[in-house]
Amino acid sequence: MSIETPLEIQVSLDIGSTHHAVAIGLSNGKIVEQFTVSHNGEGFKEFFNRIEVLEKKFKHPVVIAMEGYNGYARPLDSMILARNYRLFSINSLKLARFREIFAGPAKTDQLDARLGLQLLQAKEFKALEKGVIHEIGVVPEGNRILKRLTRWRKRFVREKTRGVAALHAELLAVCPGVLEMTTAIDNIWFLQFLRAREDITKLARVSKKSLLKIKGVGERTVEKIIEWQAKAHFSDEVAWVSELIVDEVNHILDLHNKIRKLDAKITAYSAKSEEAKLLQTIPGFGPTCSAEIAGEIGTMERFGKEASLALYIGMSALDNSSGKYRGGKQPKHVNTRAKAAMMIAVDRHRKFVGESQAYYEKKRLEGKKHNQAIRALGRHLTRIIYKMLKDKRAYQTISREVEPVIEPTEKLRIAA
Repeated sequence: MSIETPLEIQVSLDIGSTHHAVAIGLSNGKIVEQFTVSHNGEGFKEFFNRIEVLEKKFKHPVVIAMEGYNGYARPLDSMILARNYRLFSINSLKLARFREIFAGPAKTDQLDARLGLQLLQAKEFKALEKGVIHEIGVVPEGNRILKRLTRWRKRFVREKTRGVAALHAELLAVCPGVLEMTTAIDNIWFLQFLRAREDITKLARVSKKSLLKIKGVGERTVEKIIEWQAKAHFSDEVAWVSELIVDEVNHILDLHNKIRKLDAKITAYSAKSEEAKLLQTIPGFGPTCSAEIAGEIGTMERFGKEASLALYIGMSALDNSSGKYRGGKQPKHVNTRAKAAMMIAVDRHRKFVGESQAYYEKKRLEGKKHNQAIRALGRHLTRIIYKMLKDKRAYQTISREVEPVIEPTEKLRIAA
């Protein structure tokens, strides 16, 4: 008579911001224990200690499933992988569908943790759990660092963009005409000029000698400033808004310095990422976009085919055909950061490669909008990227004469 023994120790976590509900069971369906741990060092220590006790008792491998919600899974996810446990990620949206199919009691954290155990038990039945749970591979350290750095960079860039927009509106209202001396409000010399005096009305009386001491201000720039000083005008609001404007200028300059320092770090860590280095061999793919895409992709082991990669980075639509209707829809499970970086990189790429530019123009002449044409080109480019990253091969170009870039609307105008 044979006795069946469990093949795995299965652990499920329902992730929260301060506490995590944990359910531990065996692959035969038996629940061993349930408990809650805090999101701190003591809670993590208790979590791993309990698993180690069960490892010694049952002597079977450990499999862990967790729902990565709002980044609260960090740093527990990396600690799990560091211990060589198999880690599965639960898709929150598809988990809701799973609940609908297998209706159960009202939702609680402990019930969600037990539901994760059911998903682990069904992980071998692909038709049942497809898309709900997938295994997380070990991400190279360079890509893991690039992911964090590029996300911080994007956060600073967005904050800087909002600050520049707010400053633009305030200057138009308080000091009309001052923007005529610069082509871009975030020019460093212009921002340095604005904060040269705590009261911006005094900028109209700064001498040429003092102007030349301002960082970035040269002879040609001084002429523009002196021309403005002769006709400078300030509204009544300047008395109480001036200090706020200078504070905003300092904030924008501080963000600029933070972005510049991050760019240096991103460049350094890109040299340690095989994926980032390969992506930079594609014409038009700059260091920032390449680092962002490499960081968000993490490891190519998570993609079984190029269609999965295209879906993840937002270069592919889902089939939405029905009856005689043929069409697609945008998927919800897209890495928006990777998609944004791809859109920028592909748009630059088409201006360097004649075949890509020709394909873009073809799509525009078919009636596609700019973003649609870029995504269509990006879909083809994803096939190349997939092969490049899988085979560790750099991008290769055939030397051909590239015609000047002419947008479709301009081409039609020339033809007319």
